[in-house]
Amino acid sequence: MRAVAIVDGEHYVAVVRHALAELPYEFAAAVLIGGQEKLRGGEDYGIPLVADVESAITSHAPDVVVDLSDEPVLGPAERLALASRVLALGVPYVGADFRFEPPERVPVATLSIAVAGTGKRVGKTAVTGHVARLLARDRNVVVVAMGRGGPPEPEVVTVSPTVESLVELSRSGRHAASDHLETAALVGVATVGCRRCGGGLAGAVATSNVAQGARVALELEPDVVVFDGSGAALPPVAADSTVVVVGGHQDPRVAAGYLNTYRLLLADVVVLTMADFGTGWESVLRAVKSTVHPGVPVVATTLRPRPFVDVRGRTIAYFCAAPPEAHARIRAHLEDQHGAEVVSVSGNLANRTALRDDLADLSAEVYLVELKAAAIDVVAEAALARGAEVVLASNDVLPLPGQPGLDEILLGMAKFHS
Repeated sequence: MRAVAIVDGEHYVAVVRHALAELPYEFAAAVLIGGQEKLRGGEDYGIPLVADVESAITSHAPDVVVDLSDEPVLGPAERLALASRVLALGVPYVGADFRFEPPERVPVATLSIAVAGTGKRVGKTAVTGHVARLLARDRNVVVVAMGRGGPPEPEVVTVSPTVESLVELSRSGRHAASDHLETAALVGVATVGCRRCGGGLAGAVATSNVAQGARVALELEPDVVVFDGSGAALPPVAADSTVVVVGGHQDPRVAAGYLNTYRLLLADVVVLTMADFGTGWESVLRAVKSTVHPGVPVVATTLRPRPFVDVRGRTIAYFCAAPPEAHARIRAHLEDQHGAEVVSVSGNLANRTALRDDLADLSAEVYLVELKAAAIDVVAEAALARGAEVVLASNDVLPLPGQPGLDEILLGMAKFHS
């Protein structure tokens, strides 16, 4: 197996040369990444030294990059950053007690866009909906979504689900808030629902039926297929373009570090959501900008709920998965922009116990709900039992003033690859 070695100056060159000879690889080159304690000058490792790992991979086309370095030159954070750079070039990265494989990404025989997130609850599905809604103005768009509650076989949805049909689906034992149902209901494009289980550090899935779902999507003769990731799991497809969604509420060390660095290195555009005053999103923005490839646009946005019916002058209870620090802004938006009287905001759709507590003794004309988690089996059922109306809400993705034009970037990206 042809390999590039990562070496450091904290090892004597004779020790490294012995390791290169002993290990079961054909070493074509090495990258000296730092450290000088054991270097005397003029070291000869028996193979060429290359300036950086990108040049080594480009020049020598290795099957694997083998890390022979150690602390203090590569600590955990630095090692994962290097692993991300290697994985982004499609090469496995191995060391003394670890091995990282690039997530499998199968080709798609039509224009395709992948939407991936750096974690769960970062607004990824809202961004997927925004991309699909934008492109559907003049194209036939199909969305392939994978989820932890998706169907055993890819499921095509071409008619927008109603609250009533979702309740019926939930009562049959299905997860009625799967991402493909959310997108079908809120965007109105054809969707293909898939499932996945497990998620690796670099975003691979243990199992999924997305490849089958992609074939099903192509039977619908789309102009473009949008692949929606799941949490931090990547859509397992080699899409023409990748949109990476980062939450402005995330820890910058998580959003742009660990193997999220790998995700960001795949990005053609990054959408930073939940960029609201006082949330510390600016530090996330700086971390992301320092990680992506030069020239990749990063757009700071906010998410704002949009009810699917007029709620002006009505009392509403809003149910979402937004963090508590966003609730006051959500309340103000629903009151100022939609004229509703908000009696309650709950962010506990993903916590059924807390959600039931929020529902206790609640009185509102309208239960306004994001289509996520327990939206149907808990919130909608409670509302119907009390004679209240259930209204679905989407999340509009709105760039902050002074930010790059997100729609222009997305349309240009799709046009470039069409």
